[in-house]
Parts: sequence; structure tokens; C-alpha cells
Amino acid sequence: MTRTGFVGLGNIGRPMALRLAGADGIELWVHDIAEEPVAELITAGAKAAVSVAELAAAVDVLSVMVRDDDQVRQVLSEVLAADRAEQGPLTVLVHSTVAPETPAELAATAEPHGVNVLDAPVSGGPMGAAEGTLAILVGGSPEAYAAAGPVLAAMGTKVVHAGEIGAGTKLKLARNLLHFASFTAATEAQRLAEAAGLDLVALGDVVRHTDAITGGPGAILYRDTTAPIAPDDFWHGVFSHVVALGEKDLGFAIELAEELGVDVPLARLALDRLAPGLGLP
Repeated sequence: MTRTGFVGLGNIGRPMALRLAGADGIELWVHDIAEEPVAELITAGAKAAVSVAELAAAVDVLSVMVRDDDQVRQVLSEVLAADRAEQGPLTVLVHSTVAPETPAELAATAEPHGVNVLDAPVSGGPMGAAEGTLAILVGGSPEAYAAAGPVLAAMGTKVVHAGEIGAGTKLKLARNLLHFASFTAATEAQRLAEAAGLDLVALGDVVRHTDAITGGPGAILYRDTTAPIAPDDFWHGVFSHVVALGEKDLGFAIELAEELGVDVPLARLALDRLAPGLGLP
């Protein structure tokens, strides 16, 4: 059995912990200041700890899914105060999305206490957490990563060891840059469609339908470099086609926006940067 703890039973943490509670080979302990999710986890088979220190003294792997950097630091300070004299090594998984420099800071603080820290932010939201299909992006030593393996596998179907401590967080931030920049572009498209008298719900249905087929923005993320593409490279032909279509359609969309009096700064920026962004002149 892997003795596992979970601190932070919020919108994503609660379903993550429920996946652990139902996993074979895992003995789960939980702690949260809210009583309701703790009671739910107890019903699901977990044990409750009255404090972070009590939980840390009982487990080998401890997941932390709290709100921000300061709360993560507070939880870690309570972990390091725990009496683990009769226990083996402890691995702490920080699932919260924190500042890029925070994981290394946490690891340096924990190392003298014999505690290993992995940054392991997640992508997939409450739905992925509930279904156990999260992407979990991990930074830290191979030894700590191996120790946390059964816990990570119980919560996600895409577990990536991105590199040294902090690499998981940086990968998550790059992923979320795309996520929220795309949301902003979506609002620009909504304003254009609304000004043209179109059904915004229908627009959303079309976007979700076609992105499920084409892969959306992820469809271009196959190269292992952002360097310029040589003319004889396979991707030169592919992306030349993408640029030709993209510049044409962006040009038409900007013309429509000008006609309707809609400001579309992201579309203008995309028209300017599409080709060089894809590695073409």
C-alpha cells in the first residue's frame, strides 16, 4: 500500500482525492478546513487527519492542492514540523499552480528535513479530475517522481516528467498562456459575430465541433523547435498552406470588422505574426 495524504479538497482537489480513495493499493488520508468534503472523503474510504502535521506523519506521499503560493508555503511549514522519526522519506506533490521560482524555493526549504518536493500542476479542470484523466506536469528528481508514481497514475492519464524542479510549473504556464490567450481571441470573435447579427451560441457549437476534429491550436504543436523551417523540411509545405489560408481568412475577418466598426487587435496581431511564428519568412 502507498500511504497517501491530500490537503486541499476544493473544486479540483476534492475529485482528485476521490480518485485516490477509490484506487487499489492506496491508503488515503485527507485534511481540509471545510468539513463537508472531508466527510465525503471519509464515506469514500479515506481517513481524516485533524492537522497537516498529523497527516504528514502518517503518509509517504502528500498531495497539496491549495489556492496560492502563500498557502502552499504554510502547508509545507506544517509538514516540516511533523514528527516523522519513525517514517521513511516523504514526497510532497504541489498541484497548485504557483510562480515559476516557487517550486525550487520549496524544495530547498524541504531538503534539510529529508522531504522531497515535486511541482505537479494539473490540466483538465474539475471534469478531468473527476474522471481521472488529468494531465499532470511534474518537475523534480527521478527518485521522487518514481516514489509518487502510483499516486500520479491514479489521478491522471497523461503524466509528464518535464524535468528538474520547477519544470512542471513552467510547462503548465506555457500551456495556460495558450489557453487564456485563446479565450481572449474567442471574445474577439464573439464581438465580430454579434456585430454581424449572428447567433453566438451557434458559433460556440461550431468551434467546439471543429476543434474536436482538428485539435484546435494543438494541431500545430508537433515540432520540437521554434527555429525557422528549411525549404526542404516536411513542415515547410504544411505550414505554408496554413499561412496562405490563415492570412486570407484573417484579412477577410479584419475587413468585415472594419466595415462593422469592431476592434480586433488580436486578429491584426495574428495576421502580422502568423508566418514568422510558424517559422516561415
